[in-house]
Amino acid sequence: MKIAVDVMGGDHGCGVVIAGIKLALESNKEISALYVVGDQAAVHSALPARGFRDHRVRVIHASEVVQMDDKPAIALRKKKDSSIARAAELVAGGQADALVSLGNTGGIFAAAQFKVGRIAGVDRGCIATVIPRQGNEFVLLDAGANVECKPLHLAQFAVMGNIYSREVLGKKNPRVGLLSIGTEDSKGNDLTLEAFKLCKLLDLNFIGNVEGHDLFKDHVDVVICDGFVGNIVLKTSESLAVAMFSMLKRELMSNPKRQIGAYLAQNAFHAIRKRMDPEVYGGAPLLGFKGMVFKAHGSARERAVASAIRVTAETLKHHVNDMIAREIAKAGEKLIAKGDGNGIN
Repeated sequence: MKIAVDVMGGDHGCGVVIAGIKLALESNKEISALYVVGDQAAVHSALPARGFRDHRVRVIHASEVVQMDDKPAIALRKKKDSSIARAAELVAGGQADALVSLGNTGGIFAAAQFKVGRIAGVDRGCIATVIPRQGNEFVLLDAGANVECKPLHLAQFAVMGNIYSREVLGKKNPRVGLLSIGTEDSKGNDLTLEAFKLCKLLDLNFIGNVEGHDLFKDHVDVVICDGFVGNIVLKTSESLAVAMFSMLKRELMSNPKRQIGAYLAQNAFHAIRKRMDPEVYGGAPLLGFKGMVFKAHGSARERAVASAIRVTAETLKHHVNDMIAREIAKAGEKLIAKGDGNGIN
């Protein structure tokens, strides 16, 4: 497998990304080539400093960077020699099977859309985010790429999320739920009501509507919604976790007795913090594109970069894109056969 990494988009400079690449290559011998895409001078100055020598590494020069405040589509069009554009072109041209970037989310999605291209039959690519909970995790999609969706888009997200949960997260028969304001079939808006009908026709373990309070119970493995709702869910969950740890720390340090209790329970707190650590997951895959595209956290340090590459390699190993192509085609045929052609348009 061959992976292209855009090393210019992170908050901590390309040296940190290169150190993460080093960790990933040391632990994965199945990666046959890794393209380091970025400013050649910056990359070469970082390589010796990190004590990094690996015959699989190939440096691809890119003179520009899509910044976080750039408008994605415009920046991609104007900055033709940007690192994310060059990485996407490697995938589009067949030199790489996947790309990983820490950069502007919109820029990465635009590069996937306009340079890599969608899998045949997929109407919209989406961002799938793995969110931890007690005992396991669930995958949420779309997590922010598509703020306006049609029912078919949600049905296709369900197919893609089901594959990702099954193949990468190891769920044997993922429970797929549609995020709504009530569990009854009649609850929701026009989008969710129509999407509900489509999902019921597909070869999925579709459990129907789920509500916000179901997400952090062991009740559903794949949660489907449009990107507007999904991004709110994601950001709220992240900020709530930070707030809860902050409040807990303040209360535990408020007097000596509580401090003793906190000391005795420190291993449990460390375990919870590790479980909630975003560096374990490395970021989020963009599903529905011809090559594997992975958005790593902009603030990622070495370990998170290595995790992003590890998850990308795992996705390639399980041939997730081939499965998406087959199952999206089957889903389209099934919806047409059931007379739901209107949902396909």
